[in-house]
Amino acid sequence: MNTPSASLPGGTWMLGDLSVTRFGYGAMQLAGPGVMGPPADHDGALAVLREAASLGITHIDTAGAYGPRVTNQLIREALHPCPASLHIVTKVGAVRDRQGGWPPARQPEDLRRAVHENLEDLGLDALDVVNLRLGDAQGPRPGSLAEPFETLVELQQQGLIRHLGVSNATAEQVSEAQAIAPIVCVQNMYNLAYRQDDELIDDLATKNIAYVPFFPLGGFTPLQSAALSAVATRLNSTPMSVALAWLLRRSPNILLIPGTSSVTHLRENVAGAGLPLSDEELAELDKIGH
Repeated sequence: MNTPSASLPGGTWMLGDLSVTRFGYGAMQLAGPGVMGPPADHDGALAVLREAASLGITHIDTAGAYGPRVTNQLIREALHPCPASLHIVTKVGAVRDRQGGWPPARQPEDLRRAVHENLEDLGLDALDVVNLRLGDAQGPRPGSLAEPFETLVELQQQGLIRHLGVSNATAEQVSEAQAIAPIVCVQNMYNLAYRQDDELIDDLATKNIAYVPFFPLGGFTPLQSAALSAVATRLNSTPMSVALAWLLRRSPNILLIPGTSSVTHLRENVAGAGLPLSDEELAELDKIGH
């Protein structure tokens, strides 16, 4: 499923019929503080997006709720018209409130509105991949996804969406979605220290379905581990670089979308993800999450 890449670590992966680099970019941090409002440095945000494209990244993750609508509009300003090789993955199913919360918005009319807003803000006729965001800000929650997911299937049948995925989902919800329509990815919280989806990742790999960890570096509370720091020190690297490299080695269906609002940090993430790890180092790192 993977093919070599000259410039980016990890090669590529097929999201349905779309080839994407396993090393992608998450646009969430381009919005203002708390993922609300415009960025403090507008030109800097555009520069990060353009650098991602110039590095050969072909997978950009976003959502209409970021800003709200800010990151999608930045992507359009920086990259429109997008080359055919660049694929944008977005999410629907949550909005923002005035307090900066993420209340669910999964009624059919909410989802239809969100898809059309994404199309408008990104300047696209169809969205490459749309993830249905489930659960809440505290994580996945059990319950059927049938009604909202079927709404997205209808929009897909209308030609507004190419491929579907789910986010913040339980393993049962992933199975339920697959019984309704094909999915190309699952986007859940996962990293070196937070390993609750190990079994799901391995199952999805057998089905050629991508697993996209959000907060691959721990999110708002960066990963901290004595073992991680020890490996990084021996490799003359950083803990964050080691954490990204471990994810690419963890399973071939893992796609990375680390976010940053800095061109320098973006380049560091790319370099870090390509860090070679020995079998001994992998075994040492594996113990962190168990």
